Amino acid sequence: MNKLKTIIVSCVLLLGAFNVFAGTFNNENLHYVISYKWGLIHKDAGEAVLSLKNQGDFYQLRLVGKTKPWADKFYQVRDTLSGKLKKDGLKPLTYTKVAHEKGKYSRDDIKYIYSGNSVDGHAKRVRQKKDGSITSSEKKLSGTWPVYDMLSVFYFLRNIDYARLKNNQVVTATVFSGSKVESITIRCVGEERIKLRDKSERDAYHIKFKFTQAGKKKSSDDIDTWISTDSSHIPLLVVGSLPVGQVKCYYVGGK
Repeated sequence: MNKLKTIIVSCVLLLGAFNVFAGTFNNENLHYVISYKWGLIHKDAGEAVLSLKNQGDFYQLRLVGKTKPWADKFYQVRDTLSGKLKKDGLKPLTYTKVAHEKGKYSRDDIKYIYSGNSVDGHAKRVRQKKDGSITSSEKKLSGTWPVYDMLSVFYFLRNIDYARLKNNQVVTATVFSGSKVESITIRCVGEERIKLRDKSERDAYHIKFKFTQAGKKKSSDDIDTWISTDSSHIPLLVVGSLPVGQVKCYYVGGK
């Protein structure tokens, strides 16, 4: 179930520096259901709500994810991600993740500093140890623009002009994830028609993601995402693998 939180926020995966629409986002609340599938077992394991609020020259972002009661017995998740995103250039300014997982508490905070194309992140981490004591640490993260976190990148993803992408085109970008700097390789497979949770069908772009760290070492499993072809570019479905079974994240509505 530890991978579940990754799938919950994997709708915020990155796409690199392509032609970007100059559009803006209205206040919204997007709802997702996370389903676990293993053989004949297919059961809802969690849910998430992604919210955006306009605030002057900035967007206030928030993602709340939690497991269902039956899944709590195996690995309880209560995660809240929040951040501040500058409208001009869609540049993240702050990112916070507060997690309560399996009875333990953790918190990550990142503040962004820009100098030309260089991006630094001042990361502070707080962790609860097995004996209940709390430890904290700080670290400098560095990357080259574009750089995002696992929340702000969701909106950059939705602002891409997918009509100009070619099939199998590969791009890379950087994501600050807690104390790690990860590279993401993205490949757009093409357009497909998919079936959603309510049995309705939508046209979507099929995107594949691969995560690596320094030395090109694979840092997590590959993830498939389907993004709506309309102007909203909402991630409609995310599929990832677990050690046993598969997790699917379905968009179920909201605005």
